[in-house]
Amino acid sequence: MKKARFAALGLTLAMLSGCGGSSDFSDLQQHLDDVRARPKGTIEPLPAFVPYEAFTYSAAALRHPFQPPVKIDLAQREKGTKDIRPDETRVKQFLEGFNIENFVMVGTLANGGGRFALVRGGDGVHRVKIGDYLGRNHGRIVDISDAEVEVVEIVPDGEGGWLERPRSLTLKERT
Repeated sequence: MKKARFAALGLTLAMLSGCGGSSDFSDLQQHLDDVRARPKGTIEPLPAFVPYEAFTYSAAALRHPFQPPVKIDLAQREKGTKDIRPDETRVKQFLEGFNIENFVMVGTLANGGGRFALVRGGDGVHRVKIGDYLGRNHGRIVDISDAEVEVVEIVPDGEGGWLERPRSLTLKERT
């Protein structure tokens, strides 16, 4: 038992003496002096800030480029009237910022507050009722049935008048 204690004490002393060692750090000091003697680098200046220039897309009201053009016989074309015109003073609703072609009817709801249609488009599913506006051509919802939503759009006739154009969003069945 005594031999084991002496061996442990000797091992401990050997380890402590290894930690003490010599205090000769001349090579480390030489390396640090070399690093300090090097010329200082320069930091590049920040790049010049270029302000963002907003882009306004002006062709949103034109025909989609991948849809076929509509052929209109000018002799049989319906003429608009000055009596029909959109209410430009009315505050636009959120769904008027999207094309009506992007909307699909997905269901209906009814409660004490009335009958509502669920339409998908414009970044989500929205609940609409009769009298709400939909699409970029002043489309007003005039009827909601179980199978479709009836919308009347007010579109320019190209000669200074306005036409009422009926549209319908039919119920899309899930497959």
